[in-house]
Amino acid sequence: MTAVTSIDPRTGQVVETVAEQTTVAEVDALARQAEIAAARLERLGRPFRAGILRALADALEADRETIVALAGRETALGPQRLNVELSRSCYQLRLFADAVEEGGYLEAIIDHAGDTPAGARPDLRRMLVPIGPVGVFCASNFPLAFSVPGGDTASALAAGCPVLIKAHSSHPATARRCFEVMQAAATRAGAPEGTLALLYGHEAGPAMVRHPALKAAGFTGSLHGGRALADMAAARPEPIPFYGELSSLNPVVITPAAAAERAEAIGKGLAGSATLGAGQFCTKPGLVFVPVGADGDRLRDAVAKAFGELDAQFALNGGIQASYLDGIEARVDHPGLTVLATGGDASGEGFRVRPTVFTTDTRSLDDVITSECFGPTTILMSYSDEQDLHGALLGLPGSLTATLHIAASDDVSSVLDVLRHKAGRILFNGFPTGVAVAWAQQHGGPWPSTNTLHTSVGMTAIRRFLRPVAWQDAPQSVLPAELRDDPGGAAVPRRVDGVLVP
Repeated sequence: MTAVTSIDPRTGQVVETVAEQTTVAEVDALARQAEIAAARLERLGRPFRAGILRALADALEADRETIVALAGRETALGPQRLNVELSRSCYQLRLFADAVEEGGYLEAIIDHAGDTPAGARPDLRRMLVPIGPVGVFCASNFPLAFSVPGGDTASALAAGCPVLIKAHSSHPATARRCFEVMQAAATRAGAPEGTLALLYGHEAGPAMVRHPALKAAGFTGSLHGGRALADMAAARPEPIPFYGELSSLNPVVITPAAAAERAEAIGKGLAGSATLGAGQFCTKPGLVFVPVGADGDRLRDAVAKAFGELDAQFALNGGIQASYLDGIEARVDHPGLTVLATGGDASGEGFRVRPTVFTTDTRSLDDVITSECFGPTTILMSYSDEQDLHGALLGLPGSLTATLHIAASDDVSSVLDVLRHKAGRILFNGFPTGVAVAWAQQHGGPWPSTNTLHTSVGMTAIRRFLRPVAWQDAPQSVLPAELRDDPGGAAVPRRVDGVLVP
């Protein structure tokens, strides 16, 4: 068996051995246990699941000091960022608990029997039910918010699905600690055995996706890795949905009027957003459209100044460091790109990377410039007029976000027409790093940012792990309580004979 080790990115050295890699046979046993737990978890009902979610949040909060310290040692992200992540995870679990109790997510519909212009209609009742055991891949860049206690786990549990969680090699000790805390809390709350499971190692992920008990999988990571797993999910004898968040450029457009009003403030904010967390955010602004002229020059100067004042930063692991260095080298060698500014020297121990900002214009737009470079870097691209900008935007790949910095007098309708087809979330006069947990959130976009129409953040993320079932002419006694004429204590918002009833 192969040991799973925890590495400190500041030194690049192994600190401890966390576990042994999960074998294919162990994955099989855990997946079958989850399959048995699925039916029990659904029968226990919505109030019970809400209680589990709140118990997990309380337990994580109680262990905050240990979790944050461990995650800090494994990621070098710092206590402020990690405390925010943990608070976000706990808030998310509690918000899903509220959503589960309210029940609107079930999309409950009742059409009573009767005559219609299309003929007689039977009694039909429809709602969403849990899809079954779900596999979740922890993300490298968010050891808490997109990992063991993250949004995929929370939304799957809220839906009523047991979860197999594949730990990320960047923070296995943090994954173990969070899982132990959550497992203990779930057991105390009465969750069926098999509701949660933790897997380690490279073999475990593919084995999980291929297992016949698994009914869906969620992934946040690289385009290459996600595409390979998505292909596995599609090639199964019983294909399953694979919800992948893969690669995102997140373009930013600055209008001439906005640059004239606040060039320095926008430039400073852009540099902060592009290098936040060492640029290891899926929503990092990777390409910024800046107008030509004196105001655009002021903005570039502000970005260059901010980058030049930065120290070297730490990548989460050696693989990310190597990929970043390859990406920077490709940009340095690109004939249309010029290094505008760099941060502190990255020599020394650990997975250090040097912040670097480039400048170019729309004539150089190609696959190198539009590819994601995961790390503290961005490209400032000059555009001459609206037609020049419009043509460049049409050539961009899909992204999670697109951002517009505008002035009150700007008419950006034509730009919005393009960006609406290029991104899942459009921001105004802000920066894309930061994804609020909310009902209205959309964290997903056109390929290659994701391969799904669903969000992975916010309450509607639960929709990924549910499927619709209709009951026709069913006796009241066999219907789910939410679909009975008298739902009693299980009442939820419903659409009855076409009318929405709160």
